[in-house]
Parts: sequence; C-alpha cells; structure tokens
Amino acid sequence: MKQYDKEFKLMIVDLLESGQSAKQVSEDYKLNANMIRRWLREQRSNKESFTGKGNPSLSDSEKELHVLRKELAEVKLERDILKKAVGIFSRND
Repeated sequence: MKQYDKEFKLMIVDLLESGQSAKQVSEDYKLNANMIRRWLREQRSNKESFTGKGNPSLSDSEKELHVLRKELAEVKLERDILKKAVGIFSRND
C-alpha cells in the first residue's frame, strides 16, 4: 500500500477545497476518489490530521498504555504456552 506524506495530502485537500472535483483530482494524480474524499473529511473534522502513516498522534500516557497492553498480551501468551508444555511433559512421566 502506497504511503502519502502529510504535505501531499494537504495539497490534495487544498485542491478539493479550491473547487476541483474529487473525480478530476483523482484522475490527475492517479488516486482513488474515495480516499481523497476521506482525506478531506479527516482534515475538516480534525486540524491535527495526517499525523503519519494513518496513526493518530497519542499522548505520552496513551503511548505507555498501548505499550503495557501489548506487553501484557505477550506475557499471557507465554504463560499459556508454558502451561501447555507443563501439561504435556507431566503426562509423559
């Protein structure tokens, strides 16, 4: 999937806001018309849009929470694997 930088997306949104149709812009730049309409909606609803690679910008506490949840999921998976291994080894004895 092709990634577009913030400046490019803002340029496309500016073209739409200047009166050009989504169809015309999509043909000129070989983009999907639905995608550029979504970019326009995102820009209108949130001036801090296009923070990078489709991910919203997170506060420090939100980033920490995300890291901790990921780590917890990994630890749970390791625990479950170890439980299964103990069960397998105890049956063979």
